[in-house]
Amino acid sequence: MSDTPAVLYLFDESETLRGVQLSAEVWAKVEHLVRPHLPSSAPVAEPEQPEPLADWETLTQYWDFRYPHDYDVTCGACGQSTRDWREDEPRKFRLRGATLGGLVTFQCMDCKARILKRHFKDQIKTETQPFHEKKDPRLNAVYDGNRQYFT
Repeated sequence: MSDTPAVLYLFDESETLRGVQLSAEVWAKVEHLVRPHLPSSAPVAEPEQPEPLADWETLTQYWDFRYPHDYDVTCGACGQSTRDWREDEPRKFRLRGATLGGLVTFQCMDCKARILKRHFKDQIKTETQPFHEKKDPRLNAVYDGNRQYFT
């Protein structure tokens, strides 16, 4: 048996109660009763990051591919598509990133899938990665399409 109490009351220097610490055994018994009343139990929405349009403008400014600018986007997961992602209101796709190397990523606003457009000198390769709510905690890397698990 351990010497630590199951419930520990925490006071400040003026003897005002500031908190209560529960042992793991006690918490396991009361968590389902307490959790709904905690302020942090409500899901907090992450603030939406602005689209990196400056990165897109830099890519178009230094465009040296053998084809004209490409504005159409199609989601391979849900089938959503647009002829010009910049003109849609409300947005069907959000720009997530653009590099000078020609990699442009979008997020589908319907299914949250990630659309990658790889611009090569002669062609564009498009890939859709479906959205996964939770990632496998054992998944560390993917090499040649094979998932590598490390435990």
